Amino acid sequence: MHQIIPILDKIAFLAFVVATMFGTGLKLTVQQIWQPLRNIRLVLLSLLTNFVLVPFFVYLLLLLIPVNEPAKDGLIIMALASGPPALPKLAQIVKGNLAFSTGLMMMLMFGTVFYMPIALPLVLQGVEVNSWDIAKPLVFLMITPLGIGLLIKAKYEDIALNLQTITFKISNFGLLLGLGVRLIVHFNEILILLKTGVIFVCAIFIIFSFTVGYLLGGPGVDTQRVLGVGTAQRNFAAALLIGTSNFDDPNVISVIMVTSLLMMVSVLILGKNLPELDPAHGVDLEKVEVP
Repeated sequence: MHQIIPILDKIAFLAFVVATMFGTGLKLTVQQIWQPLRNIRLVLLSLLTNFVLVPFFVYLLLLLIPVNEPAKDGLIIMALASGPPALPKLAQIVKGNLAFSTGLMMMLMFGTVFYMPIALPLVLQGVEVNSWDIAKPLVFLMITPLGIGLLIKAKYEDIALNLQTITFKISNFGLLLGLGVRLIVHFNEILILLKTGVIFVCAIFIIFSFTVGYLLGGPGVDTQRVLGVGTAQRNFAAALLIGTSNFDDPNVISVIMVTSLLMMVSVLILGKNLPELDPAHGVDLEKVEVP
């Protein structure tokens, strides 16, 4: 049983990420993904939120609320890791702007590839980060299926439309399986973090990240929701890679996994309580004036 669970976790992760990216490509065009990123103000605020405000807040938070060293290491790694692979799926859950979520995810993930090797050793001594190790999943698990989906959409729109239903079901299956497996595996860690109070630090981390992302995520509610969840849900894949390759203490990995799990569950709960957006309530990003 202990051997099956890690396999199920990997299957769930691969199914979720690959199907989500492939399905996103089937729904969009390159122009639609690029268009939101032409809004220079929105791009700069997104970068500021993810690479400056959130890491700085978490760093100050850990100075004010002392936690054990593994928890501190895990939370700092999560704070510095931006660009969640699940962002297009999260955008669907919160009824946000799918095109912006895809462009934002790619931008933040590329930023993380260069940002983490510089920033992490400054705050955590003895940590080494290889940019290519972070970039590999981006290329093979995300850009490649996204590109194939975009190509099918551009050349064979009828086929793309038929494939969307299948990819949607596979993506949902991966998400639910992954959440279920991780809840089972990390249930004891969640209880320990509850007893030590670390989970409340995680909650403050999540609430601040979503709030600052939402407030700075104009021009419309659909982009505010995306930047909110995209900031609150950190890049757990990059964080996990760094945690496993640099730390012997399993508690560091537990904090990363539990924090990412709490972030995902928070988004699922939030998404169920958000109303659908009328086209009139959002802003057409193609009509937003670029400074």
